[in-house]
Amino acid sequence: MRRLAVQIAATAAICGVAGYLVAPLAIGDPAPRRIRIVAAKFAFDKREIRVRKGEAVTLQLSSPDFVHGFSIPDLDARIDLVPGRTVELALKPQRVGRFGFLCDNFCGEGHDRMTGVLVVEE
Repeated sequence: MRRLAVQIAATAAICGVAGYLVAPLAIGDPAPRRIRIVAAKFAFDKREIRVRKGEAVTLQLSSPDFVHGFSIPDLDARIDLVPGRTVELALKPQRVGRFGFLCDNFCGEGHDRMTGVLVVEE
């Protein structure tokens, strides 16, 4: 369990997850809920993701076609999606609200429609 917490904290640090909106996992926390998301020109297969405030989640992101980016600017969370690989982004949101996410690597003419929302509920 300790190793998992260290891995998640390291992933969060590398991906730029910081600040008062996202907290690291603590030893003894339950395993994070995993949410799979596929990004392909020009959409994410999940346009809305719902989590609870303080819930540890791991977004498992993949792309079949292009190096897309996945960014939640209001949470300082960001990661690149390499075609054919799954990458993980650990989150534990600490504030209720609606936080937009988007592809931040230009992927073509429909790039501007590649958005969604993370809904954090009480």
